[in-house]
Amino acid sequence: MFADRTNWNLEENRLTRALARRRTAGASILDLSASNPTTCGFSFDEAAILRALANRGALHYSPDPLGLPSARAAVRDYYAQLGAAIAPEEILLTTGTSEAYSFVFRTLCNPGDEILIPTPSYPLFDFLAEIHDVRPQRYSLLYDHGWQIDLYSIERAIGPRTRAVIVVHPNNPTGHYAKAAEAVQLAEICARHDMALIADEVFYDFSFLPAAPASFAAGSNVLTFVLSGLSKICGLPQMKAGWIATVGPAHAKENALARLEVIADTYLSMNAPVQCALPSLLALRRDFQKQLVARAKKNLAELDAQLASHRNCSRLEIEGGWNAVLRVPAIRADEDAAIDMLESRGVYVHPGHFYDFPGDGHMVVSLIVPTEQFAEGIARVLSFF
Repeated sequence: MFADRTNWNLEENRLTRALARRRTAGASILDLSASNPTTCGFSFDEAAILRALANRGALHYSPDPLGLPSARAAVRDYYAQLGAAIAPEEILLTTGTSEAYSFVFRTLCNPGDEILIPTPSYPLFDFLAEIHDVRPQRYSLLYDHGWQIDLYSIERAIGPRTRAVIVVHPNNPTGHYAKAAEAVQLAEICARHDMALIADEVFYDFSFLPAAPASFAAGSNVLTFVLSGLSKICGLPQMKAGWIATVGPAHAKENALARLEVIADTYLSMNAPVQCALPSLLALRRDFQKQLVARAKKNLAELDAQLASHRNCSRLEIEGGWNAVLRVPAIRADEDAAIDMLESRGVYVHPGHFYDFPGDGHMVVSLIVPTEQFAEGIARVLSFF
């Protein structure tokens, strides 16, 4: 009686079971995988957030498939500050970035069509694609004194049913931005094969570089959907507010926006209180971002200091985002090492295979963990190796 698309293997992996056993036993755990900013000790302007949610405009129902004009204007202003000129009519609000992916997949793909996804990257894409009867195909990210997109692997992965390429800018968990030359080449590939580009920029504002590379919203000669939202930008995942900014050649853009509007009008899922609050919430983002980047840089410095006296481990280059990738001895499977580390050292990290790293020898740690906890956790990780 159930659809094939939901016929997943839902059995917990061995590391998750080991974590559950330790929690059930009441044993201490130093969690270096934290991704929820609301539980990591950051300071939020609670009064301002609550005032924004008390907007009297939310008492009236004024449905707009694209989202309230005031909220879309706030998103337009956000991009203007990034140097990207986008009209409010080119922005569609969604209930989070996952819904944004859903709308874009529905706009581009028939059942059985393909989307190219980067690897390593976060594992959400497989579920999002399969839920919409889309087949995810992988292209490679290569590491050689820094990360780069394997453009040749994109060319090899393209088939007659490939509809789009996803680029995460910066990628999670590798923390690298697409370079300007790579963006140009991606657009050329997409134009040549009549494909769209989907740019996930949820971590865009968290750069460790003197200046972050340009947003894909700044313009493209190929149809491009830029996805982001409040979850990361403002550290407010509970608000469930995201958006799609559509750029590219006029005809393709207008066609895409018309189709997206019909999909959005069918659901009208974005709730009024968060839409009314969105301009105020976006205006609060800088203080949170300043806190997070400061902590991430401090934790990165702590990590480097501890690695300096350790012969067996190192870290990969990182340009932004919330995570760091450790290179560790590949003497056993990453998941086995993570389980042993949890049981013997009481520290929890994500093994590289969670993100489809090729081969063993990688561990992913969060840079938003409170600093003292991070320092102790890293010390335990390095002592394990």
